Amino acid sequence: MGMIYKRNKTSWIKYYRNCKPYRESTRSKIEFAARRLLKNCDGEIADGKLRDIHFDKATYDDLKAELLTDYELHRRKSIIRIKLSLSYLDKEFKGMKVVNIDSAKIKNYID
Repeated sequence: MGMIYKRNKTSWIKYYRNCKPYRESTRSKIEFAARRLLKNCDGEIADGKLRDIHFDKATYDDLKAELLTDYELHRRKSIIRIKLSLSYLDKEFKGMKVVNIDSAKIKNYID
């Protein structure tokens, strides 16, 4: 669920994903456009799509940091094993953007 509100005659929407609020301009003064955009946002979130996540900016290092944070927060016993596994992956993928890690690079790593 979300809400529609006005800022300087422009309609804005506010919606929630994982209990975090997100605000977005509709770039329109028409409330119908705001309702339609909000409905689309709610549908995408319900389908599990990640709205406004830009994978072209994410790097292997970002994903590694998120994974390690998750393991530490949940006190997983296998954190030592995952750190060892990631040290091998670091040699091949460190500093790479996620969108550049394709099946060819993964096959090259496996070989």
